[in-house]
Amino acid sequence: MGGGILQYVTVFVLAVFVGIEVISKVPSILHTPLMSGSNAIHGVILVGAILILGHTNTVPEEVLGFLAVVLATLNVVGGFVVTDRMLEMFKGKPGDRAQTPRADGEPGGRT
Repeated sequence: MGGGILQYVTVFVLAVFVGIEVISKVPSILHTPLMSGSNAIHGVILVGAILILGHTNTVPEEVLGFLAVVLATLNVVGGFVVTDRMLEMFKGKPGDRAQTPRADGEPGGRT
């Protein structure tokens, strides 16, 4: 059993390094679309964690399943918060927008 845990830890550490390397190479302009995609993936992970938690038999399995559900939920919610904040950066303030003339020639309307 000790060899199995060592293999899992090794894969986890390698995955962390690969993840950091991949994410650091992504240009800033692509972060919002990638966050949206990762939110969808983490939503699937959350559903899977809930399904697995429903089939647990022992206390350690229940604790790990609950932890997986909590972390997946935080990841989904945090991803949507970050995406929302990034999209807010692209919106202008209401007074900053140049007004287009109305159809009758008066300023302030939209055509």
